[in-house]
Amino acid sequence: MKAFGDQQVAAGQRLLVVDLAACSGMDSTFMGTLAGMASRLSGMDGGSLQIAESGDRNRRSLEDLGLDFLMDINPPAAIWRDKLNAIRGDLKPPQAAGSLGQVQRTKHVLEAHQVLSDISDKNAREFEDVVGMLKDQISETKIAEDKHSKD
Repeated sequence: MKAFGDQQVAAGQRLLVVDLAACSGMDSTFMGTLAGMASRLSGMDGGSLQIAESGDRNRRSLEDLGLDFLMDINPPAAIWRDKLNAIRGDLKPPQAAGSLGQVQRTKHVLEAHQVLSDISDKNAREFEDVVGMLKDQISETKIAEDKHSKD
C-alpha cells in the first residue's frame, strides 16, 4: 500500500481514498502507513487522505491513535460519496511492487511506528518498546551483513 500511495503521489494525485469496507481490523503498521501517507499529502496544496467506510471498530482504532486529525474519516461531503459502488466496480489491482527484503520490511515497520509515535506522547509511550526492538533488529542485521561482507 505504501508503494502504491507513493506512486500515486509522484504521479500528481493529491487525494487518496482508502476504502476500509472489507477491513475487519487494522494493525499498528497499517495505521502508521496511513498516517505517513496522510502527513505527506497534507503538506501538499489540496492534498488529503480520506477514509471510506471505516466501520465503527476501525474508526475507533484510528481515533485512539489521533489519526482523525491527519485524515478525513467518512467525510459526508466527499466527491466520491455517491459514486462509491461504481468506483469499486471499476477498480483494478495495482501493479505488484517488488518484494522487500527483511531489512526493508523491518525499516517500513519501524517508519510506520515512528510516524505514530510522533503524533502524540501517548503513542510514543505505547510504541516505545516496538520502536526500540525494530531499531535493534536493523542494527543487528547490518552488523551481520557487514561481518558477512568482510568474510
